[in-house]
Amino acid sequence: MAGEFALIDKYFARPTPSAVLGPGDDCALLQPSPGKQLAVTTDMLVAGTHFLPDTDPRNLGWKALAVNLSDLAAMGAQPRWVTLAGAMPAVDEAWIAKFAEGFFACAAEYGVDVVGGDTTRGPLNLCITALGEVEPGQALRRDGAKPGDQIWVSGRPGLASLGLAHLQGKIKLPEPWPRLCVGALEKPRPRIALGLALNGIASAAIDVSDGLLADLGHIAERSGCAAAVKLVQLPHLPKGDSYDAVLRKLALECQLAGGDDYELCFTAPGPQSLAIGRIAAELELPLWCIGEMTAGPAGEVTVFDPDGKPVEFEQKGFDHFG
Repeated sequence: MAGEFALIDKYFARPTPSAVLGPGDDCALLQPSPGKQLAVTTDMLVAGTHFLPDTDPRNLGWKALAVNLSDLAAMGAQPRWVTLAGAMPAVDEAWIAKFAEGFFACAAEYGVDVVGGDTTRGPLNLCITALGEVEPGQALRRDGAKPGDQIWVSGRPGLASLGLAHLQGKIKLPEPWPRLCVGALEKPRPRIALGLALNGIASAAIDVSDGLLADLGHIAERSGCAAAVKLVQLPHLPKGDSYDAVLRKLALECQLAGGDDYELCFTAPGPQSLAIGRIAAELELPLWCIGEMTAGPAGEVTVFDPDGKPVEFEQKGFDHFG
């Protein structure tokens, strides 16, 4: 059986042309681009909490990195480097090989080098730290929204949560939902290009990981204002022949509170709507204006039905300790 360092060398030691010194020493040595600030984020993925234990390891490798890069996207940062630490109950080289394949496929797609990490024995748990670069003063933050700013979201939040419900047998999705929803769950696409394009346009941004209402609430709280979301302006979810009332209700719950989407929710002054439309066309990515920020209690998010009446939703999003 291969030991710890042999496993690292075999599956995770790759060239790191952007690093002064990559894996193999006590620390990596990195040289940020002149005049740039570093954006740093860390996320853990725990089996049974963030992914199903029988998830395809290639897809898990991709997702483990993608969810961290999504945080950089939300800050308008260009990804540069990542580290990977993992615990596993036993050495399964076939599983590790497939995981590494997915992880490095994502790294290659978004131009990042893996510059270090660690392994240990324990319950399956993955921890990634990602570093990116941003121009000083240009990072997209959560605290810049103002009353009157429009609220936007990319893609179609809710697909990933529906995919999880389908895999757990809570609902049987009609075609073509299974492929779309499970694909969104297992292989999210971090919106790096969108984050970069929003520099100088968006007033605040966050990635949708815990649920649209919950994450929008973080923007509202940090910005000291409230948010109004209009149901009629939410992204359309695909419909099948069996699109019944039960599925319609679940889809709305997943869209507003499901999480695990890794789309970007952002705010921008109304005059920026034309620029946002051009970005959507250039990236071939749907961007939806779903409401506006308002003068109200900090962090309060209200959803309005087509008649302008507030709608109560018990579940706002995911909370590990809630």
